[in-house]
Amino acid sequence: MADKVKVALNGYGTIGKRVADAVALQDDMALVGIAKTKPDYEAFVAAGKGYDIYAVDPVKAESKFKAAGIPMAGSSKDMIKKADIVVDAAPSGIGAENKKIYDKMGKPAIFQGGEKHEMTGTSFNAAANYDEAIGKDFVRVVSCNTSALCRLVYAIDTAFGIKNALVTLVRRGGDPDDIKRGPINAIVPDPITLPSHHGPDVQTVLPHIRISTAALKVPTTLMHTHSVHFSVDGTPTRDQVLNALKKWRRLWLIPGWFNIKSTGDIMEMGRVLGRPKGDMMENCIYEDSVSADGDSIELFQAVHQESDVIPENIDCIRAMMGMEKDKKKSMDRTDRSLGIGDFKPWKVAPPSKAGKVSVELPM
Repeated sequence: MADKVKVALNGYGTIGKRVADAVALQDDMALVGIAKTKPDYEAFVAAGKGYDIYAVDPVKAESKFKAAGIPMAGSSKDMIKKADIVVDAAPSGIGAENKKIYDKMGKPAIFQGGEKHEMTGTSFNAAANYDEAIGKDFVRVVSCNTSALCRLVYAIDTAFGIKNALVTLVRRGGDPDDIKRGPINAIVPDPITLPSHHGPDVQTVLPHIRISTAALKVPTTLMHTHSVHFSVDGTPTRDQVLNALKKWRRLWLIPGWFNIKSTGDIMEMGRVLGRPKGDMMENCIYEDSVSADGDSIELFQAVHQESDVIPENIDCIRAMMGMEKDKKKSMDRTDRSLGIGDFKPWKVAPPSKAGKVSVELPM
């Protein structure tokens, strides 16, 4: 561990448990441990993976962990002391209080998109503004929707120049394990005011982009879907647009012959590939939806809200700690370690780790 950057995970929910697994796959990082408030099935699995578990409030939690037979390594502050950097994946709104702890202990920290941009002053997307995070003490990785939009917007803007972007986001009602959210039988403008907050959030990363967004919440737990319209400089052909998208591993053009017609099909593909948790970290762009007409580009993309920010967190660690100054090198290292852009079936590790040899899929 001495020659690796030591990472602590404060929060082990939807995002935290995925970031922990991703850190464990990096050859330049080591996971110090995870912080939990109480023992549960996630703590049980984490212990089985060999992750050290630290309690947010050890006085209250010690007897509970002991009764569950799960070893407790100490307090969350003990964990933070051992770390070089903290990834804060606590529930939205708690980050501001946690930031005071990290600041007092002299530890840099990454926050998630549920926190406000103003809390850190730097919002992050690996492709779009990696350099801005280099050497920073506090950085916010933008939300799932904003991360996906930043990836796509950056690819189109660098290739052609964007004059204007209009996006309608059809958002999932809740994550699969979230039984308290909805709607159950309705389509909800969320927010009902226009434009939605997603456009301004993109502008925290790409301030020069003119973008307007509207959002609806629907009764599904699987993924978000975006309907995207760009007005660009010039009149690119459809082939030129496809080639611009193919340059980025985190943008997956779903071939029409795959017969993937829905978010359900996309998530099923993740499961049959054997990806951990069935995660699809890439922007899943329906290739058949991509159109180019004059200065207009249109497409549909699906976004797996549980996992698309995971590689961004890994790259953010490298940027903040000065481990890699070249964003493309960091992104390539992250993508290969996590199997991003690689659609060979997994066994027990990403294809690049397992040394699996298989025929490339025609795209």
